[in-house]
Amino acid sequence: MRMTMTETLDRRTVWGLTLAGASLIAACYGLARFSYGLFVPVFRTEFDFGAAAAGALASGSYAAYCAAIIAATLLTPRFGGRAIAVAAGATATIGTLAIAVAPNTLVLALGVIVAGASTGVASPPLAHAVARSVDTARQSRVQTVINAGTGLGVAIAGPIALLTHDQWRAAWIAFAALSAAVTLWTVFAVPRTVDSREAGDGAPARVLVPRPLFPAESPRLVWAALLLGAASAAVWTFGRDLLVSAGGMSETASTICWILLGALGIIGAIGGDLVGALGLRATWMITVTVLALSTVTVAIAPTSVAAAGIALGAFGAAYIAASGLLLLWGTRVYDAHPAAGVGLGFLVLALGQTLAAPALGGIGDLIGLRWAFAAAAGVGLFGALACAPRVTPSPGASSAARPGASRTPDPESPARRA
Repeated sequence: MRMTMTETLDRRTVWGLTLAGASLIAACYGLARFSYGLFVPVFRTEFDFGAAAAGALASGSYAAYCAAIIAATLLTPRFGGRAIAVAAGATATIGTLAIAVAPNTLVLALGVIVAGASTGVASPPLAHAVARSVDTARQSRVQTVINAGTGLGVAIAGPIALLTHDQWRAAWIAFAALSAAVTLWTVFAVPRTVDSREAGDGAPARVLVPRPLFPAESPRLVWAALLLGAASAAVWTFGRDLLVSAGGMSETASTICWILLGALGIIGAIGGDLVGALGLRATWMITVTVLALSTVTVAIAPTSVAAAGIALGAFGAAYIAASGLLLLWGTRVYDAHPAAGVGLGFLVLALGQTLAAPALGGIGDLIGLRWAFAAAAGVGLFGALACAPRVTPSPGASSAARPGASRTPDPESPARRA
């Protein structure tokens, strides 16, 4: 199914794209990337490394994400949403399988890096496919539901970890099998959506670079994404490790808390609807503040299953919502080139995680993980208050970016506020 820029999908096909997209995000983010944090305690025991090394491995995953999202952002308009989305699923499958069979720390690190790269490949093609093939009125909801697949993947990873107990390799084999199945589904559910002025006449598509490269709102988008990444790195990398090492929780209790993180994270899908009710700026400030408060709560009460479970659940919902808002924010700043907007926002989000993970691990080794979590919470609170969005349309962008589609007014635009 090759989509031109003037076609939109029917309701049934949109549902197929939404479910397949959410499943791909679940495989890449929830299984291939963020499950690393779930297994940090067993990896530290199996391969004999400390918190700083665990943070460095996580940083390598985030760095691979940064490189991959740049490539995916540039290649998606040329090769289309389907081809790049399938590449994301294949990368997740290879990375999780490498982790499953890792005989030493080097192979483990390579697997973690490849698995992390899959997330960078996944986001731009899905955002591009939605922006080019879904009716404008439904795009915010579809985008945020797909983005909430992260919570679904984390929620699935927890029970698999419980069922496999000490057989962690079996868990990662299961992750690889699920990733392969989702990749096959993606082949049939994601439209091709190639961008080219010559689309349909047999001419090859071109790599499209947005003009201007950095619109007026993009610096605020970059700072907000960077701080969100830094603030979230503590929980994603050391969340379960803190519950086990500082809180003394059992494997079962700490894994249940992780499951709550993913299960309640799915609630973050309502972020798109909250934007319609409250506006992008207010919704951002609320969600990132909740993320910061939940992070510090985990540091304060790692011994309480109830408190930690509620805090991690709130973190999951806030993170999924905030990353979904970042996605919407990017597509508004770069409304003529949605893949570029999503690519920039998620690239800098991962850059913040890349920089923060080893730094937080170093803090953990020096004065304890609780202080690392407190530092991350402070960064998040600052990001919520200082970098809230003030979206204006990209210069020169218009509804002509997608012929035949009418644009919904930006809730934060001057016309809307007036």
